[in-house]
Amino acid sequence: MSYGIYIGKNHTADGIAYLAGYGDEPSSHWLDVVERKQHPEGTTIRVGATAQADMPGVIAEIPQARETARHIRVNYSFFKGTPAPLTNGGLNEHGVAVRDIWSDSRPELVSMTPRDQTGPNYSDLSRIVLERAKSAIEGVKLMGDLIARYGHTTYGGNSNIIADANEAWVIIQFAGGQGLWAAERLGDNSIRASRPGYIEEIPIENQTSGDFLHSANLIDFAISQGWYDPNSGDKFNVNKIYGDGKGKWDGVSWIEGELIALSKRPQKITVEDIIWALRTERLTGDTAGYGQVVPLADAAHSELRMLWHTQIGPVVAPFVPVFMGVREIPPEFRMHRYLTDGEAERFLDGRRRDKVSLVSQQVESTRSATYVFKRLLNLVFRNSEVFLPEVTAFLTAYERRLFKVSVDVLKTADILLDAGEPSLAERHLTYFTNTELIKALDCAEQLACALDVRSRALHATRAGDRLLGPEQIW
Repeated sequence: MSYGIYIGKNHTADGIAYLAGYGDEPSSHWLDVVERKQHPEGTTIRVGATAQADMPGVIAEIPQARETARHIRVNYSFFKGTPAPLTNGGLNEHGVAVRDIWSDSRPELVSMTPRDQTGPNYSDLSRIVLERAKSAIEGVKLMGDLIARYGHTTYGGNSNIIADANEAWVIIQFAGGQGLWAAERLGDNSIRASRPGYIEEIPIENQTSGDFLHSANLIDFAISQGWYDPNSGDKFNVNKIYGDGKGKWDGVSWIEGELIALSKRPQKITVEDIIWALRTERLTGDTAGYGQVVPLADAAHSELRMLWHTQIGPVVAPFVPVFMGVREIPPEFRMHRYLTDGEAERFLDGRRRDKVSLVSQQVESTRSATYVFKRLLNLVFRNSEVFLPEVTAFLTAYERRLFKVSVDVLKTADILLDAGEPSLAERHLTYFTNTELIKALDCAEQLACALDVRSRALHATRAGDRLLGPEQIW
């Protein structure tokens, strides 16, 4: 499923556009900083899905680019029939950010999808944009070109928000095996939430509008299926014709309304407000695998680009800055065996080479940040009326300190880079990010221990096996 928010720069307190969101997946998640790489001519990558997917497909190989960009992303280990590692997006060294959000296609398109479909899947498209795109519009056109050239492997319909410092685009890829897609530009005055992704009315008189793009067959295919009558005088509503027909879901209407109201204040929308929009328990719970907030600022040095990261859903986890110049991630935040697909049949034992864990012994000997934060989440949700306000107040205060400190960290790294000391700048950024990630983990562990003691003493008789937690809007 997943959730994405874009806020144009005219609505923010600091004059910077933001892209934020998370992925809804149950398997293990881990933070990854991927180096810029050179690839020999003729290198290929595997894309698509297997016959085990709910909507089966065939794995294929397509050419890799000669160079792929450095980028930060969150990986996860399972979506049925889709080879891991998987990603919903992140940020690259060129300042292009990507979010992936589900967007159901109409049932007829799902039914007509070939069972031997080929081409990049949702994760492949997000990863390829991170690896190759130098602007948001380049990312949109890259997706469209890949779909036209190699096909598209769908799970029933998908969308992305692709953004840079100047603009963002919502692009929806439809099921059906017809290569159908549509994209809408978001600009400085836009506020958009995707949960799921949607596009409504688009102009169809010509393809010269700078605010919309679509596959060449989008209009004609709808006419051929009887889903749109060009003589009716009706607008071409993409969601009604190709999507679920629901337009904005209740959660989208609510959070967009809240953000619009915040934007009308003299101070406009702050980064704290954006974090609230991700953290609110009305939208975010156990299904959220992580959290990302990306300030889409111009940067004199690519190493200074950054995103704010939480290891699980941000409802109980603090956002910590992760810079593009970071050279390593603490092992606690890398892939652990906890919730990783396939690990239940593997060992950390070298006698069975075919059954050795994908996780190194060094990493597995550390705490799993995902497990620690998940424990805290469940403790909070067992008595959310009491514990959630307390934890939220702590997280807000914790992040307020980081907002101030990170400004000085960026200034210091900028001075070092201007002085021709990139290695020192990278060491500085790596030390800060790693230190703060571990501090956040320590705080979560201490909070969990404290809430465990209180919960056992005060609420020992609550609920039994019944799942507790705040109600959510969908």
